[in-house]
Amino acid sequence: MRDFPPMARFGGLIATDLRDVTTDPAALDSTGWWAVVADFEGGVVCARFGDVRPAGPVDEPAPGGWAGPARADWHSSMDRDAYTAGVRSVRDYIAAGEVYQVNLCRVLSAPLPDPARSDVDALSAVLAHGNPAPYAGTVRLPAHGVEVASASPELFLRRTGRTVESGPIKGTGRTAADLSGKDRAENVMIVDLVRNDLGRVCATGTVTVPALCAVEAHPGLVHLVSTVRGELDGAHEASAWADLLAATFPPGSVTGAPKSSALRIIDELETAPRGPYCGGIGWVDADRRTGELNVGIRTFWIDRAAPGGPVLRFGAGAGIIWDSDPEREWAETELKAERLLAVASGVHEVSGGRR
Repeated sequence: MRDFPPMARFGGLIATDLRDVTTDPAALDSTGWWAVVADFEGGVVCARFGDVRPAGPVDEPAPGGWAGPARADWHSSMDRDAYTAGVRSVRDYIAAGEVYQVNLCRVLSAPLPDPARSDVDALSAVLAHGNPAPYAGTVRLPAHGVEVASASPELFLRRTGRTVESGPIKGTGRTAADLSGKDRAENVMIVDLVRNDLGRVCATGTVTVPALCAVEAHPGLVHLVSTVRGELDGAHEASAWADLLAATFPPGSVTGAPKSSALRIIDELETAPRGPYCGGIGWVDADRRTGELNVGIRTFWIDRAAPGGPVLRFGAGAGIIWDSDPEREWAETELKAERLLAVASGVHEVSGGRR
């Protein structure tokens, strides 16, 4: 198999010269520059790199640099009937008063036709041109089972000194006209949850909502996005990242409310682990007390240990509330996956037109 050396790419920086790998998030408050991949199920991999430098613009995808699956080879962990039945089950739980909202997800998988040309950094170049995203990133640690390319539009946690911020997304449509009262209700519910999560580590009275239900355009769709901000209290500054992850993980926008009930229902209804999908992916500069983790949506990862050979995986989901329509929720997951699967399968599409 071709050797893919360890590296990470985030926010105009490329990191090489791997120095250390740990599963202890306390390392993020030590020294150095770290790439982070936190699985939805709770596993965390933190990788410290010694050489971090500006990467410049992402190169045009090289011909043959990424050999993606055929578009027809993708299979879902939940088919249409299973997913819509899951939506109805969530509505039953809501009717029983056990939960207000659950984010129900499915994982799509496809065999890689040429594992020697399955470099997630090459996939990242394809995604950067076909589906640019504000919180895109790559982490390549083959020896540790981590090969992730994310085109996430959503901020999970940003830290600058004592200030922390989250940007939950709830509400998706092809155009702003598609966004409904249901979408806004979902967003407000999750904002309340995120405020509560950040309140566990922030000083009393500092958690605010500078923006509520703002419409953001992304390739092929629009989202409702809010901003929640707070100031770490003194007791959590020295162990900020470990405490932030303990207080807020998994992200509220991809779980539901109340979070504990939503997680129990997710465990019951979903048929495949989410892995880095819906987790947290990003970077931390421990020396400068800064960092940024995305919510791992619009995210691909390679599973080289899958039975039958290496596969590429991708997740899609939707937030379910009482007035959710099962068929519309299925259609939302299809919309979220449609463009990204086409790009990863070799239909290189540039935002604004096809080439």
